[in-house]
Amino acid sequence: MPEIKVAIQAPVGLHARPASLFVQTAKRYKSDIRVIHDERSANAKSILSVLGLGAGKGAELTIQAGGDDAEDALAALRSLISDNFGEPA
Repeated sequence: MPEIKVAIQAPVGLHARPASLFVQTAKRYKSDIRVIHDERSANAKSILSVLGLGAGKGAELTIQAGGDDAEDALAALRSLISDNFGEPA
C-alpha cells in the first residue's frame, strides 16, 4: 500500500478546521485512506477518527492509501499539509 510521511506545521495541529479540510480532501477519493500518528490509526474520511489522533503542531503522520486513485489521494493530502491548510505558517 503506498504511503507518505508528513509533518504538521499548522499552529493548531490537525484539529478543527485543518482536520475538516483533511477529511474533505480524503473523501474526494474512492481509495481507502488511513492516517497514522504514534501508535494510533484512523480512517482519514472520518472527522472524529482524525481528531482522535491528537496530532498537534510538529506531529509526524504516515498516510496510507489503497485503491485506483491512491497516488492522487496521497498527492492531494501532501499538498494540503505542505500548504499549511491554506493558512500562514
